[in-house]
Amino acid sequence: MTLESLVVFILVGIVAGFLAGLVVMGRGRGWFWNLIIGILGALIGGWLFGFLHIPLNLGAAIVNQIVIAFVGAVILLLIWRLLFRRGK
Repeated sequence: MTLESLVVFILVGIVAGFLAGLVVMGRGRGWFWNLIIGILGALIGGWLFGFLHIPLNLGAAIVNQIVIAFVGAVILLLIWRLLFRRGK
């Protein structure tokens, strides 16, 4: 893995984690947790899109990566909310 691809991977993770946090929880979780959520989301989204044979071509490759990581991160956060509800 080159330094450039590592930087892109980290940036995609931060963006996807931040966007998923906004959608699911109404706010970001901080850069570190956004990165962790985004990386785990990329793994989940990559597996899911591959398993379901969903082709994605939105133009630039980085946009595809962000969308896949975002979908996976949203799924991760929704599962997290189901497992660790507060209140009631």
